Amino acid sequence: MASDTIRVLNIIEQTMADGPGLRTSIYCAGCAHHCPGCHNPQSWDFAGGKDMKVGDLLEIIKADEISDVSFSGGDPFYQVDAFTSLARRIKEETDKTIWCWTGFTIEEIRADEHLAQMLPYIDVLVDGPFILERRDTNLLFRGSDNQRIIYLTPKVEDDIPGAVPLVKLR
Repeated sequence: MASDTIRVLNIIEQTMADGPGLRTSIYCAGCAHHCPGCHNPQSWDFAGGKDMKVGDLLEIIKADEISDVSFSGGDPFYQVDAFTSLARRIKEETDKTIWCWTGFTIEEIRADEHLAQMLPYIDVLVDGPFILERRDTNLLFRGSDNQRIIYLTPKVEDDIPGAVPLVKLR
């Protein structure tokens, strides 16, 4: 897929489910993790949804002056080139924070130069596969207790129980 196109299942504007405060959530198509008990198995299909240009997504994001941004899915790291392009433009053209959910761990992402290209543009990474046996409905913004909320920039100061302090990228 081209780096200027993202396969999108849905866009939910002004949601409070995908991170603190109001957010514009981009739900992408495609996930090979296939976690048993996944709350969004319809997102596994890489051919689901529709193609959207990064520029068109950016205009939707910019049109909402008060909402920050969340990338979810599916797994945005399966479309890392296009999501990196979108994240870079969000950072260049707005002051919005970006949260991103992935079934990969940060260690796996950092070990893969191609995947790691998006990390400098993400403020908060929620990492790790959903593990049904470790499901905890009391957790904020994640489904199982192995998943971590990792602050990647000092811009985010949310006090979320269980969050991991700033993780240095360099």
